[in-house]
Amino acid sequence: MSVADRIRAFNRGRDPDRLAMKLRAIRNDPFQFLRGTCHLFYDQLPRDPLLRRAPDAWLCGDLHLQNMGSYKGDNRLVYYDINDFDEAALGPCAIDLLRFATSILIAADDLSIGRGDALAICGGAIDAYAVALRAGQSRWVEAETAEGIIAELLHKLARPGRRRLLNARTIQTERGRRLRADGRKALPVSADDRDRVTLFMKELATRHDNPRFYKMIDVARRIAGTGSLGVGRFVILVEGKGSPDGNFLLDLKHARPSCLTPHLRTRQPRWSNEAERVTIVQKRMQAVSQAFLHAERMDGLWYVLRDLQPSEDRVDLAQLRGDPKGLRTAVEGMGRLLAWDQLRSTGRQGSAIADELIAFGGARDLRKGMVDLAVQCSRQVVADWKDYCESDLGVT
Repeated sequence: MSVADRIRAFNRGRDPDRLAMKLRAIRNDPFQFLRGTCHLFYDQLPRDPLLRRAPDAWLCGDLHLQNMGSYKGDNRLVYYDINDFDEAALGPCAIDLLRFATSILIAADDLSIGRGDALAICGGAIDAYAVALRAGQSRWVEAETAEGIIAELLHKLARPGRRRLLNARTIQTERGRRLRADGRKALPVSADDRDRVTLFMKELATRHDNPRFYKMIDVARRIAGTGSLGVGRFVILVEGKGSPDGNFLLDLKHARPSCLTPHLRTRQPRWSNEAERVTIVQKRMQAVSQAFLHAERMDGLWYVLRDLQPSEDRVDLAQLRGDPKGLRTAVEGMGRLLAWDQLRSTGRQGSAIADELIAFGGARDLRKGMVDLAVQCSRQVVADWKDYCESDLGVT
């Protein structure tokens, strides 16, 4: 089966408008392709001893440079952490590290950073991960200690920005705020979907002490990410703390099975539903989880509900073009963050204890072995991207 046919088969049944956006986006460059084809990455995962002997840990499952970002936690303080757990699973800890390292090499090429620098930067991120594992202590990124572009993101989000976000995502009408469904961040919903979400929000409100907070004002189909484009996803404008500037934006996303788990030998826990898997693993790995994060059921399907996280709160790779020092600073911070998140979730439902992760961080061949595997994987991603670009999928 060709690369294009495998992509077509994997994405069957998605919302056609947003799926068309995804299929166009992954033609742009290898990094976008990596983001949008996680299933291909795992279909071709190397059978390497380094991956097999790595202790089991809770995995994000789709770790790359833009699946970390800044957000406000449920305590309304600002954090920077892994923020996408759709593919979360239990498996060898080196799998997240490998996908992350692969994304560094591919991004470095797109950012006009020389091959020698790219390999050194990738190795530095792996070293930072290993050092943090060996320390054996779970920490988190703070604005006061963060460096480079990550510090900029944290300081930006720390400033009051609710009105700014609302003004960017909504328009003012005679009836008050309404979502801006102009095809950039959101699309209009059908009448049936509006009715479904309206009924869901009314029922949700009855289960909370402040039901007025969840009073729905408007709903739209959300456009966000790359890999999940086309999955059932809504942005919901609710009353929150009061109109017009106290409104909140919520993200409601259909939870699908992880594309990683079929490739793992590790026995997976039995979850009640996919949204439970996503939310529980996220809460285990993050220092503080996003506001409103929990699993919800709507019309027999399970969704993850959370505070809307703007895409602008992720690292803007374009700012690092031709800047190997800036990229190194960013990815070393991310490498430490991965180690902290894995340490934080040790000893839960089959994950290794901290001592095993600490020992793995001390493996002598970790840097060389992971860089070699990342080089191999990055070449495969680029080859698959080129094959895809020769097809007509996503052209129109």
